[in-house]
Amino acid sequence: MAGGQSCLCVRGIQEAMRRAYIERDSGRGIYATLAWLASELGELAEAVLKGGDVEEEIADVLAWTLSVANLLGVDAEKALQKKYGHLLGGEEG
Repeated sequence: MAGGQSCLCVRGIQEAMRRAYIERDSGRGIYATLAWLASELGELAEAVLKGGDVEEEIADVLAWTLSVANLLGVDAEKALQKKYGHLLGGEEG
């Protein structure tokens, strides 16, 4: 990547989120975790509209999305590849 930045692997981040938060997320349950994700989306919208820390809010939305994926047993990287892989030269999409 440009500027010496490394590319992050979705599967690796999802696994790190699972290790760090699966016990807490499981205790909270899927519906409360979805509600938390919705709240984070609201915070992102507010940051966009009012000039807040959009980068932080995007990171939170992505993290909570991965928590939801973990609770549902969804491999987020596989899902992204299936849906949007054609944008990277893959066959799916």
